[in-house]
Amino acid sequence: MDNPVTPRAAGRGPRRRDRHGRGMRGPIAPPQVPLAASRAEVFADLVQDSVERLERRWPQLADIDFLVMEVPRLDGPGQVWNDEAVPLGGTVPARDGRPARVVVYRRPVEIRTKGRDERAALVHEVVVEQVADLLGLTPETVDPRYGED
Repeated sequence: MDNPVTPRAAGRGPRRRDRHGRGMRGPIAPPQVPLAASRAEVFADLVQDSVERLERRWPQLADIDFLVMEVPRLDGPGQVWNDEAVPLGGTVPARDGRPARVVVYRRPVEIRTKGRDERAALVHEVVVEQVADLLGLTPETVDPRYGED
């Protein structure tokens, strides 16, 4: 062996290309196709669709903020997890000039559903239940088709 291969110097910096010489690849799909949307964006769209469906019947929902959070939080030093079910949504009443809020928790809902249609139905149920709680009504009053599945 006349030409031994010398090892690469350790401090030369990061590799600029992958080992096949192709470099970084672009996105899998263009941004305008549904495949490019993240799961969080798709979930937020499901919540928005449900809210729009209810706003036709209840125009006062325009004054309520609808939020999507990944998971429920523990807000107090004395609060701990217990054996009760993880909540799928929650409400925050209006106070100090802030509008009332309805929160839907994405991960607990996703874990309980298998497909997009089932997820959309559960999201709508959660939104209806939280709006009913906030308005002091029954879910059947907020959406007459509540529970029909």
